[in-house]
Amino acid sequence: MSNKTYVPKASELTHDWYVMDAEDKPLGRLATQAATLLRGKHKPNFTPFMKTGDFVVVVNAEKVCLTGKKETDKIYYRHTGYPGGIRQETAKEVREKHPERLVERAVAGMLPKNKLGRQLKSRLKVYAGADHPHQAQQPKPWTF
Repeated sequence: MSNKTYVPKASELTHDWYVMDAEDKPLGRLATQAATLLRGKHKPNFTPFMKTGDFVVVVNAEKVCLTGKKETDKIYYRHTGYPGGIRQETAKEVREKHPERLVERAVAGMLPKNKLGRQLKSRLKVYAGADHPHQAQQPKPWTF
């Protein structure tokens, strides 16, 4: 008897589209759900090294909820690449300038840090308002 591991072929995979409403949802809870969908862990044919997941559209990113004092105390760091080029901004400043980056960064932190993770990140579409240009894909609503 052979105990071979089943690996789905690329032609057998289906990629659905889901839309998530971020309004009044905690950022971390939203990000874990989005990362699970992007990765494909909710599917029975999940394979760790393949893109078995779905596309995720997040709307109302500007209305995502941060609990406690994270709005003022949570700090995002980045580096320009030049000596002494460390930059920081609070979650409140990020929300005012680019509200979609809060969600993008939270989800990216929950994906693999390799080539697969970068490909999965491109399947995440985040919009600050309630409108999105992906109606043609007929996204299904995802509730949690």
